[in-house]
Amino acid sequence: MVDLTIIQKYYSRISSSPSSETPHYIPYLNVFLAFLSVYLVYRIIFPPTSPNGQVLNAQQQAKQKPQPVVYTKFTPTTLQPFNGIVEERVLMAVKGKVYDVSAGRSFYGPGGPYSNFAGRDASRGLAKGSFDEEMLTPIDEPMDALGDLNADETQALNDWEQHFAGKYLLCGELVEQL
Repeated sequence: MVDLTIIQKYYSRISSSPSSETPHYIPYLNVFLAFLSVYLVYRIIFPPTSPNGQVLNAQQQAKQKPQPVVYTKFTPTTLQPFNGIVEERVLMAVKGKVYDVSAGRSFYGPGGPYSNFAGRDASRGLAKGSFDEEMLTPIDEPMDALGDLNADETQALNDWEQHFAGKYLLCGELVEQL
């Protein structure tokens, strides 16, 4: 436990001495040192962490800075590695637009409820409200034209597209061939 009497004696000695003997910056220095101490204790108790909860050193913290994103054309095959496992970034396509959903890694990354859409075209599954693997077009087949969707499914897909456009970075488009 901290002995407060020492601190009280120190402050009473400072306040009782003539102001000409005590430099005017001492109280400000004390406040600065107190804030610095609180900050250092905070950083010891709560060190910087990565999204998966691992403690980062300075070199790892530098790598956490976002990389510049270049608008790219993807095919289903070139999009597939961006599932959060093979590549760190998590990308997914909705209506031919590719979004970087890495910020929502807990939803779209490995282990998330929408993880089967990572690195894939999620349009049919989002339109039908199904997260089953059968909603995904196989990588080696032509892209899904979505021509058989009814009006409600089309509206649901448009709502999802607006959601992604408002929340995530558009980083490319999904095309049949490069």
